[in-house]
Amino acid sequence: MKKYKVVIVDDEPEARELLEHYMEHLPDCELVGCCKNGVEALQLVNKHQIDLLFLDIQMPGISGVELAKSIPEGVKVIFTTAHREYAVEGFELMAVDYLLKPISLDRFLMAAYRFIGKQAQEPTSSSEVSSESKREFIFVRADRKMIKVALDEIKYVESIQDYLKIHTTEQALVTRETMAQLQQQLPERDFLRCHRSFLVNIRHIDSYTHEQITIGRKSIPISRSYKEQTLEKLQSI
Repeated sequence: MKKYKVVIVDDEPEARELLEHYMEHLPDCELVGCCKNGVEALQLVNKHQIDLLFLDIQMPGISGVELAKSIPEGVKVIFTTAHREYAVEGFELMAVDYLLKPISLDRFLMAAYRFIGKQAQEPTSSSEVSSESKREFIFVRADRKMIKVALDEIKYVESIQDYLKIHTTEQALVTRETMAQLQQQLPERDFLRCHRSFLVNIRHIDSYTHEQITIGRKSIPISRSYKEQTLEKLQSI
């Protein structure tokens, strides 16, 4: 199994130590080094094939944003900062996630598994495409912990105000993730957004019309804005 190479970049020693400790909970990742500025980070990125940076935004010399613009396209970034106002600029650079200090372990793991999930869904060669390589599970923050959820057990996801309710074959989990954040972690070929408030697993669909999808006893509406893409995908199966 591949180990993703990770670098921590932060000018504060305490912040580096905390993230280094959190990395011990990620067996899929290898910590290549901890850097206190952008110059050190660039040297590591150029010397090793780095997959992910945990990158502080406010640093002396080269800022995190400037560094993110300088690294190779294949290197992913999770921004870390004490200032919420930098979030928009961070996401404009297509960051995997944005962590606001002080960073809790569960929020760190959520961001890390979002990165791992995306990497698992992106084939690196034509042979991987033919073998239909994909991630088999995700981690969801619910009940104050990260819960492992098998993708094939997810029936549908429902958005309720500021929460998501993930309905599986075994249980229903409530999380504060947004629909867009969750959808990024799910394979597009298996999951379909049919409504602003609903995401369904195609494998669990029992029947459908132009107005609704039925999964078990649940009738899920197909909204007007999602109708064309929903029907096109369902009819192509």
